[in-house]
Amino acid sequence: VYGIIRDEVAKGHQAYVIYPLVEETEKSDLKAASQMADHLREAVFPDLRIGLLHGRMSPEEKEQVMGSFKARELDILVSTTVIEVGIDVPNATVMVIEHAERFGLSQLHQLRGRIGRGSERSTCLLLYKAPLGATAKARLAILRETDDGFRIAEADLGLRGAGELVGTRQAGMLQLHIADLMRDQHLLTAVQAAAELLLAEYPGHVAPLVRRWLGDVPRYGEV
Repeated sequence: VYGIIRDEVAKGHQAYVIYPLVEETEKSDLKAASQMADHLREAVFPDLRIGLLHGRMSPEEKEQVMGSFKARELDILVSTTVIEVGIDVPNATVMVIEHAERFGLSQLHQLRGRIGRGSERSTCLLLYKAPLGATAKARLAILRETDDGFRIAEADLGLRGAGELVGTRQAGMLQLHIADLMRDQHLLTAVQAAAELLLAEYPGHVAPLVRRWLGDVPRYGEV
C-alpha cells in the first residue's frame, strides 16, 4: 500500500489516507489520524510532505490545510471523514481508508468520490481488520463491485433498513406485515394511487380505519 502511494507521488500526484478517529483512546484499538500522521512523517515517508486534517481544527486551520493540499504543497493528506464532502483536488489519485469496516456504505462512497476527479486513473484501497462480520463484508463487496451511487444507496437501504415512515427511528427494518420495501418498490406508485382512490370514493369506510391504525401519531393534515 505504501508503495502504491509512493509511486503516485513520484508521478506528481497526491494521496489521501483516511482514519476513523482523530486520536487514539485506551478503549479502542483503531488507528487514529493524529498518531498515524506522525508515524507516516517519521517512519514511512520522511521525504514527503504530509498534512493533517480533522474536525477538531478551527475553520481557519482546516481551510489552510485544504488550500495547501489543493495547491500541491502537500503530497499526502492524512484525514478523518471531514473530507467526505467539499474538497475537490483533481490531482489526488489514490485514497487509503483504514478500518474501512467501521464506515457506513454511503460514507465510503462519499469518501471514494474525493478521488477520480481528474483525467488520471485513480485507486481507492479499503483496509480492514479481520474477521469481518456479514454486514461489513457485504458493504465492502458492494463498494468493490460498483461506483453507481444509485445502486449503492439501494444496497445501503437494504443493509441498514429504512427506519420508520412515521416516527423518529432512522435505521432498522420496517415492521410491515406483508410488504418488503426493497422487493416491492415497483408497487409503491400503484399502492399510493389505490389508497387515494379508496379515500376519495369511500371516505366513511376508510378514514376510521386509517385513524385507528395511526393512533395518536401526529399528522400534517386530516385524512
